[in-house]
Order: sequence, then structure tokens, then C-alpha cells
Amino acid sequence: MSASAQLRIARLAATPAVHRAFHWLHLQQPRLRQWHLEILRIPAPPFGERARAEWFLNRFHKLGLANPHIDEAGNALAELPCGASFLACHPERSEGSPHSGSATELGAVSPDTSSARLATNPVILLSAHLDTVFPCATSTQPTEIDTRILAPGACDNAAGLSALLGLAAAFRHAGLAPAVPILFAANVGEEGEGDLRGMRHLFTRSPFASRIAAAIALEGGGSSAVVTRAIASRRFRVTITGPGGHSWADAGTPNPILILARALLALESIDLTPADLAGTQPRTTLNIGHISGGTSINSIPSSATALLDLRSTDSAQLQEFESALRRTFAESVPTPAALSVEIIGDRPGGTLPGDSPLLSTLRAVDRHLNLRTEPSLGSTDANIPLSLGIPAIAIGAGGLGGGTHTLQEWYDPTGRNAALRRILLTLLDTAHLAAEAP
Repeated sequence: MSASAQLRIARLAATPAVHRAFHWLHLQQPRLRQWHLEILRIPAPPFGERARAEWFLNRFHKLGLANPHIDEAGNALAELPCGASFLACHPERSEGSPHSGSATELGAVSPDTSSARLATNPVILLSAHLDTVFPCATSTQPTEIDTRILAPGACDNAAGLSALLGLAAAFRHAGLAPAVPILFAANVGEEGEGDLRGMRHLFTRSPFASRIAAAIALEGGGSSAVVTRAIASRRFRVTITGPGGHSWADAGTPNPILILARALLALESIDLTPADLAGTQPRTTLNIGHISGGTSINSIPSSATALLDLRSTDSAQLQEFESALRRTFAESVPTPAALSVEIIGDRPGGTLPGDSPLLSTLRAVDRHLNLRTEPSLGSTDANIPLSLGIPAIAIGAGGLGGGTHTLQEWYDPTGRNAALRRILLTLLDTAHLAAEAP
């Protein structure tokens, strides 16, 4: 953390427009809670996020954000245009700069919405994923017990989604115009077999792909942990097929379920150590998350399938263990059974450098707000930008949560204000740094 970062944050936090945004967030917690409940009432299973994306599109329209739309991948997007007035808290900027202006407070000048400038400006991405891990038949109807909200997806990621909308509303209410545009994204495909497809589109094929200077992903609750290291992962669908048949008449025919069971047990021979939870050594994990196959009790199945998740903090070790996994399956499947190992997920890894300006900004913000900065590792939407060398973090939206990825999931938004202020200040300063970059 640099002295200049601390000074910038102190100046930002002292501006009247930022005070207005903080005040709005404080007073409008009931509105954020109502949005939270409305979001949960719209199921968003993997590959079924459209209805929730349309709800966000409607909210973006009502907030008066620029260019609200749903893109080809299904992400709901909108922009907060930039303005010249950010110089009010950065008097060190010289006169005649392309961003200079005569404003007396941050956000007081109308945003610069000229099409030429908006088409070339860098943008800062603030995102939260729409999808849950739960299949389409799962009820996500919320229940309230005291301050807690109980529902599948209540924390992951309705907490992030309601914060995304609250921050957009606070910016609009306060008249905050950042140094470069902020792109708000309620994105698809973070969970499971979604394989980060929403983020992949934004960073590789969308009109914003070359413009995103930094990315902040809102992920669940909490106000201290921040993901700065992305865990790489590969996910596989392993299928073993055979001729099948009648349990009596065709007895002795190779049984794909038995073959698959023996192959999965053989995976225990793969040495996944060291499992260094402190993060000082590479760590690799393997999970068998789902098994299926067969049609009836008196039929020899014609196929059996397992879904596997392989993760590592080291890309080379990930490749090494994938080779060992494929070798183990190949050696375990006799003829005439057939083996298929299909990659259904491939999340790249990456690391935010310790001297990154984004991390320096966050540390300065946390010091100003008396919060802890706890860098951690995880598998989030930040994987994609980090793998591309673009500064990115995944950060909690405040409050407390538990039971994540279970039917007993819950979220308590009490005390989330500090986290929302943290995100807002980090966004504004990151936008300033993007505008300053050559």
C-alpha cells in the first residue's frame, strides 16, 4: 500500500458526492433487501438464467443506466458513463488534460456520453453471477427468519446481485460520474458446467473485450476476504459403455457400472499430496461429484457415467494429474467395453501480482474503513481476467452467509454497509487509475 493510494482514498471519501452515495446505501437497506427477495423468487439454474437476466435488464432501465441490454451469451449489461468531474478530488492533474474540468465536487458534471469517447474508453467491470448450482426443479422461494434470508442461492449469489444493483443505484442517486465508465454485468455461467461462459464472452468476443482495464466480481457475503489467486480446474464426464443385456440371459457380459466403480476406486492410487492448506506449496484436489447409469434392476446397463472435478493451484501439476487420471481409466477398462473421457469444464488459473495497483487501492480503502484485507484463492469469475493478465479480484458483498450450495443456504445482510462502501471506493479509485494509464 502506497502513501499516494492512501491520499487518493482519503480525498475520495471526503467528497460530498461520495457522502451522498454512502448515505443512500445506509438509508436504502430495506430496498436492497426487497431486491434480494425478488431475485431469489426467480430461479436461475445452470443454463436457465434468462428470466433473472430480464429482471435485471428492467432494473437497469429504471435506474437510467446507459446501453442496457442482454448480450449474445445472456449477460445483462449496462454502463455508468464517465464524467470530467473526478478531478475535483485529484487536483494534481494538469489543466488541459482530456479529462480535466471545472467541477467543484465529484459527480457534479453531466456524464460524457459522446459515442466516440464511449467506444474507445477503458471500462471497469463490476459483475455478479446470475446462476445457482441448483437444478431447475429446486424451489428458491425465500423464507425470512429475523434478519436472515433462507433460500438456495441466498448467499451465492443473491448477495452479490443485490449489491450490484444497490451500488448502481447509489452511483445514480449521488450523481457520481467516474473517470472511466463502469460496466455493470449480471452474468451467466459461473457455476458448475456453466464453465464461466459469461465471463469468457465478455473478455474474448464482446465489444467490451479490449476495453476492460480491471474487473471486480461480487461473490457471496463477507467483508474481509478477497480472491487474488485463481484456482485452475478441469472437469470431466467419464462414460463407459458396453453391449448391455438381460441380468440372467446375458450374465457375464461386461457391466459398465462395475467397471466404472473399479476405475474410480483405482483413482485413489494417484498421489495428490501435498495438500498444503496454507498455500505455500501447490495443492491439487480430485472430487467425484456425480455417478449415473443403468435402467432397471434386472438389466445389465449399457452405460455408466461419472462427473469429476480436478483442481490445482499449479497449472503444471494440474496437467500432470490429468494425465494420471486418463491413464488410470485407460488401464481399468477392459474390452469390449469402451471408454470416453470428455472435458466439460476448463477454468484457467492466474494470480494478481502483490504490487498490483488494484490491490494497493483495496488495501488503502480497507485501512481507511478499518477493515481487514485477507487475500485468498478461489474459483470464481475472476479466473478469466486473471488468466489473461487483467487486474481482477472477487470480493464479498458484506453480511454473513452459510450453507452455501445446500438447500439450507442462508444470508444475513446485517452490517453490509461497510463492504458496499469498500467496493464503491475501490471502483472509483480504480477508474481513476485506468484514466491515468498511458
